[in-house]
Amino acid sequence: MSKTTITAPMPGVFYRRSDPEADPLVEEGDTVSAGDTVCLVGVMKNFYDVTAETDGTVSKILVDDEAEIEAGDELIELEVE
Repeated sequence: MSKTTITAPMPGVFYRRSDPEADPLVEEGDTVSAGDTVCLVGVMKNFYDVTAETDGTVSKILVDDEAEIEAGDELIELEVE
């Protein structure tokens, strides 16, 4: 298995949930498919989906929920076959 990293497409705030009351979109150990939303980036009260580019398993979430991020920051590590 190899690893790949999902990176921030733009600066903003990293969110693991689509709503403050909702469960996180992904947890470590979850399997994701290409196109699945894995987190959100909030920019000026707008929210943008960040999706997996490939199938894989979430091996590590690299950023704390609601942390400020910059474009290109590594957000989530995936194990892929």
